[in-house]
Amino acid sequence: MLEGLRAGQTPFTGAQTYVMLLTMTKKSTKAPAKKTAAKAPAQEEAKPSRNAGKEGGSGKVAKTQLVEMVADKANLTKKQSEEAVSAMLGVIVDAIKGGQSVGLPGLGTLSVKQTAARTGVRPGTSERIQIPAGKKVAFKVASTLKSSLGVTDDAAAE
Repeated sequence: MLEGLRAGQTPFTGAQTYVMLLTMTKKSTKAPAKKTAAKAPAQEEAKPSRNAGKEGGSGKVAKTQLVEMVADKANLTKKQSEEAVSAMLGVIVDAIKGGQSVGLPGLGTLSVKQTAARTGVRPGTSERIQIPAGKKVAFKVASTLKSSLGVTDDAAAE
């Protein structure tokens, strides 16, 4: 291929030729890979799984996991549970879009709040900017949930 380039034949554009030459002449900056012995089965089991910690309280519960939990608790099929969860989330979103508050017993209340126009600072340049008034979704945690978690009002205000 290089012989064709030297002979004046240009099967590629200048940019393509330049990139090809760079990739052909560039030396690898990676250290040579070390040969290691095959991992023992005990070492592979010790690795944390992808969903590690999700059931123990840390991490985020995804919609698919929520669907599985609802299916188990309500003795529904996963398809029925997925339809129920999707319908409930859709109703909540529609109500919030309509400006209504949504009370979830034992959990809290979702509501839409107005924000006032204010002056802010752009982080990169320290330039003062005007932030327009708008709306935001607020969540007020139910007192029963707060008390069961041991959250005080002082800690919730922070």
